[in-house]
Amino acid sequence: VQLQASGGGLVQTGGSLRLSCAASGRAFSSYTMGWFRQAPGKEHEFVAAISWSGGATYYAGSVKGRVAVSRDNAKKTVYLQMNSLKPEDTAVYYCAAKPINKAFSDRNAASYDNWGQGTLVTVSS
Repeated sequence: VQLQASGGGLVQTGGSLRLSCAASGRAFSSYTMGWFRQAPGKEHEFVAAISWSGGATYYAGSVKGRVAVSRDNAKKTVYLQMNSLKPEDTAVYYCAAKPINKAFSDRNAASYDNWGQGTLVTVSS
């Protein structure tokens, strides 16, 4: 599956953004989808994940309560709604996919097989 993230931009502290990740290829619904971010000079950081059906989600503690992940399998798209943004949320955000035979709860970036190109989110103070 090929992935393309979009929706990033510049927003003020406290603002909101919705990121999208469009997938191409077959069997999108056979993948767990994740969102990661990478700030300058730092490694990939897990943000959120959603199961193939959308019935299960989990979040990093740093974003829990401010972020919501969802998916539309008919549109082959996964979303990341981000609210109450903070300057420390500034990063390049990536969507990623892994087949459902891999552990859903494994938030290690290495467990994901397919990655989009990233979209930059900048939160100004």
